[in-house]
This record gives sequence, C-alpha cells and structure tokens, in this order.
Amino acid sequence: MTKRLLDCNALLALGFVQHIHHTRVVAFYAAHSKDKFLTTPITELAFVRVGVQARYFADIPAAVAAFITLKNASRHKIEMIPDTVGVDALPAYVQKAADTTDGHLIALAKAHGARLTTLDTGIPGAELIP
Repeated sequence: MTKRLLDCNALLALGFVQHIHHTRVVAFYAAHSKDKFLTTPITELAFVRVGVQARYFADIPAAVAAFITLKNASRHKIEMIPDTVGVDALPAYVQKAADTTDGHLIALAKAHGARLTTLDTGIPGAELIP
C-alpha cells in the first residue's frame, strides 16, 4: 500500500466534476484502490480557498460542504495527517516564495512515508498524476 498526499489541485480535480482534470484524477484514484490517500490542514484549507476564488463553489460554506462530501463519499478513505513539519525541513530547491507550500508538502509527505501526488509539473520529488 502506497500513501499518497494529495495536493490542493488534485483534491479540487477529484471533488469538482467540472474541473478540467476531473476524469484524469478519478481514473488515477480508481486505479490505486489499495492505496491510502491523505490530506493536511493546508491542503484542506487550500481546497476551500482556491475553490471559492476559482468560482468552483459559491462561498466558503459550499466549499466546506463539498470537501466533507468528498471525504465521506470516497471509495477510499481520505485521511488527514497531522502537520508537525517546520520550516527547517524545507527542501534545498525551495528558493522562491512561490515554492514554499509545495516544498513543505514534499517534506510533510516524506515525514509520513507518503508521496506528494499532484497535477503540477516541476515539483522535485512529487508524483505527477498521469
């Protein structure tokens, strides 16, 4: 069993049917039914924030409800892991402010024996959803 920490973009694509990559992420999710899928407080909050900013959801309560539905309706359990990784664990590649969250998620995934799983290219050490 592989542990996979889903980043915000992967979570949004999984939870929002009209997302351009919904089919891609659902296929990946289904193909890895024996794996454990993880979130963190950061990725859950980002799902809400980005989901509302991108107008996937009308407001904060709608985004929260969508996320709760996603977690409860999933064929595989989506588990939130504790975030106990500090800034001292940021990977060396993190040199720009824009890379801090991705770097933190890589370090957090590693601390939990998981892979950061994403739609984003260019995150060293992350697993790209094909």
